[in-house]
Amino acid sequence: MAWSTRELAELAGTTARTVRHYHQIGLLPEPERRSNGYKQYGVTHLIRLLRIKRLAELGVGLHTIAELGNDEHPVEALRALDAELGEQMSRLSKARAEVTMMLEEQLATDLPSEFAVTAAVPMSDADKRLTSVLGRLLDRDDRQVYADLVASDARSHVDDDFEGLAADAGEAVRHDLAVRMAAHLETLREQHPGVFELGASDPRRFHSTVEQVSKEIYNPAQLDVLRRTTALFWRGKDHAATSHAAPRPARPAVDE
Repeated sequence: MAWSTRELAELAGTTARTVRHYHQIGLLPEPERRSNGYKQYGVTHLIRLLRIKRLAELGVGLHTIAELGNDEHPVEALRALDAELGEQMSRLSKARAEVTMMLEEQLATDLPSEFAVTAAVPMSDADKRLTSVLGRLLDRDDRQVYADLVASDARSHVDDDFEGLAADAGEAVRHDLAVRMAAHLETLREQHPGVFELGASDPRRFHSTVEQVSKEIYNPAQLDVLRRTTALFWRGKDHAATSHAAPRPARPAVDE
């Protein structure tokens, strides 16, 4: 009994085009031809094709299958595949958990899972954008510190005044707001000392990125208030610790 290419493909549950491809890459040996020139496949070809199809469906690459040859039970290859599938399942399980959390918490897709608690915190568009960037800049521990800070920090008039500060705000208004923000920053320092170590793993990258982002999302008066707040807060304090504290949870200071 001999089968044509089409018949062999149907028996194996694949296509004639796939069979021809396996011939081209040397994965399936070419059969003998009949007197009329048509290929004639036998049981050996069918078994080989079934084995190739089975391994490919499990995720074994064609190059690896070729190296296995006619090994009926490639133990090492199967062990490697088992380990790879285990890793994939772990990644998929984690990804599914994060997707579920995003759906339940209505978390933006640009935020890491540690920032889920910030979803319910009212923020301006500018602060949301900065928070998204911080999610990328901070490591896992720092992200948790920042998220806890944002979630626990009650919104105050200082926040509203900063967000509503006009670009042409006068000197007195800017000074008054900076004084109040510095006082608020002192309270945060006492309650959340860890926030003053954010970005410590790569301070140059952290502060330069935050400064660049801040210049794009805040107007000139707001940037001036942030600089004043930083100067007021650190006046008389030890600059050796850091000179880039966060005047409020979502607004790290910018350099002079």
